[in-house]
Amino acid sequence: MKKYFAQLRPLERRLVIGVAVVVFIVLNLVYVEPHFSDWSGLQTRLAKARRDLARDQATIAESAKYVAPVNEMEKQGDYVALEDQAINFMRAVQQQASQSGVQLINTSRQMSRTNDAFFVEQIQNISVMATDDQLVDFLYKLGSGPSMIRVRDLELQPDAQHTHLNANIELVASYQKNPVAKTSNAKAK
Repeated sequence: MKKYFAQLRPLERRLVIGVAVVVFIVLNLVYVEPHFSDWSGLQTRLAKARRDLARDQATIAESAKYVAPVNEMEKQGDYVALEDQAINFMRAVQQQASQSGVQLINTSRQMSRTNDAFFVEQIQNISVMATDDQLVDFLYKLGSGPSMIRVRDLELQPDAQHTHLNANIELVASYQKNPVAKTSNAKAK
């Protein structure tokens, strides 16, 4: 290329340099200048990333103050082993039904759901027959006790003589998950 450029006359050299400068300017206008605004967008993204990082680091720094309350909450309440939860649940329902005078007509198969970090849910559908006072007493005492049983769904219908209520009830009991054994990460020397 140097050899070719050396053979040109001075006017031709100026023309080649002028064409090169024009091509350089056109290429800058087409490919570089439209991206000048990207700098401000980049600065905005960088500022947002720094704010998010500072927020996340502050949250991580505060996590130590949440460990003690979570450990305290894990210690509260009665722990029921996973294999005993279904029996414990039905025993509590049957015991409260007999105390309230509610007649259990039908029970379905229990289902278990575990999408919570701390609790396992046992779900049981039951059909009962009772007077309105007995049913209210049964449901109130079932929910107010330490058993953590609550009603998720309730369907009521009068019986043929209109003296009792037939109820289909979906009960849910929450049991504490198995506590995770804490292990020491200390290295043996």
